[in-house]
Amino acid sequence: MANPIPNLWRIPELKEKIFFTLLCLAVYRLGAHVTAPGVDVVALQASQGALQGTLFGLYDMFVGGGLQRATVFALGIMPYISASIMFQLLAPVFPVIEKMQKEGEEGRRRLTQWTRYATVILSMLQGYGFAVYLESLPPAPTGDVVAGAGLGFRLLTVLTLTAGAVFIMWLGEQITERGVGNGMSLLIFFSILEGFPNAVGRTLEALQVGTISVLKVVLLLAVMVGVVAGVVAVTMAARRIPVQIPRKVVGRGRIREGTKTFIPLKVNSAGVMPIIFAQSIIVVPGTLAAFSNVPFLQDISRWFQPQGTTAWVYYLTYTVLIVFFTYFYTAIIFNPIDVAENLKKQGAFIPGVKPGLRTAEYVEHVLSRITFPGALFLALIALLPFWIFDLFDIQLFFFGGTALLIVVGVALDTVQQLQQHLLLRHYEGFMRKGRVKYIGRRRV
Repeated sequence: MANPIPNLWRIPELKEKIFFTLLCLAVYRLGAHVTAPGVDVVALQASQGALQGTLFGLYDMFVGGGLQRATVFALGIMPYISASIMFQLLAPVFPVIEKMQKEGEEGRRRLTQWTRYATVILSMLQGYGFAVYLESLPPAPTGDVVAGAGLGFRLLTVLTLTAGAVFIMWLGEQITERGVGNGMSLLIFFSILEGFPNAVGRTLEALQVGTISVLKVVLLLAVMVGVVAGVVAVTMAARRIPVQIPRKVVGRGRIREGTKTFIPLKVNSAGVMPIIFAQSIIVVPGTLAAFSNVPFLQDISRWFQPQGTTAWVYYLTYTVLIVFFTYFYTAIIFNPIDVAENLKKQGAFIPGVKPGLRTAEYVEHVLSRITFPGALFLALIALLPFWIFDLFDIQLFFFGGTALLIVVGVALDTVQQLQQHLLLRHYEGFMRKGRVKYIGRRRV
């Protein structure tokens, strides 16, 4: 079961799921190269440098370069992701949302419907903002980026991009239900991987012309392998809190023996979200400076650059933001009080800790202690690409902190789901071949 790849094609149901997933991903990537109506792609490519260092550049990474090409899938899956995060953050504020999260399948179905409506609204707002951005681009030597600027172009762009975002949302849900892995995560995964061949091509070209040496490339590959190994280790690392479930009488005199289990608290419970939040804030000065000529904003933007004499300001601010959002997002998604209540309802307890409030305090204390090294690790992963690029003078856009964490996290989750499918199939075959048979409720 350690290497599930050779057995993937031996199970018909799993093979169909894999083919369906690949087909949906192929449709997604094909649509990501269809240009939206009314946009001159050649002129847009000449102005694509304006995206670097702005919110649009960060957004463009998650949609596989769709903004730079102004495709019908330019918004990608991000409106749906933004809507999901919005409801997740609003749950502690609005009891209605928190209640739906705890109502089981029916509550999740209602919350999913609300998320879809919010996705449509966000797509319309983002589509209108992107249309205004395209109209604001200066003319290129080949002509204007938008030939017929005006209300008609904006409405057409909003309609096109909203329809594309809704279709991608539906496509991701279909992958989750009928395919393998989480559909939304896989769409972002393949959008990020699209930049990998170009990065490798640029590196090989630089190697051929002599811009970089073979030794630098070898050292860079060694560092990348080490970083990926570290990311995998920290992503899977968890602090196990032992839990004792006592002996209990169930039904008509039946006794359920006591068992020992554990609560796994991940070192990196927040995942990649703290880096995304920190990046969204730290690129605001650059975004404002890119679309305005105010001297004050230009000065602030120069202070928040990862290069130059003021790079330490960028690094320090970035680290503080990541640590803050790590604790903030962990507190949002993990509630120690709920954990303590669930343990109390089951009659379980942590050895040496009183049930109830003391258990919640203990879990919160442990979580706070392991979150700090996880936050520092996220900051290191986010800043490491800048240091590597300066050291080796190789601009590999693919090797970024956010992209690396997403790619590793999604890959691990997908492999685990494949292993679960194979394990389930293995146990089903074992039960069919076993000698123990059940007739009604009697064992014969």
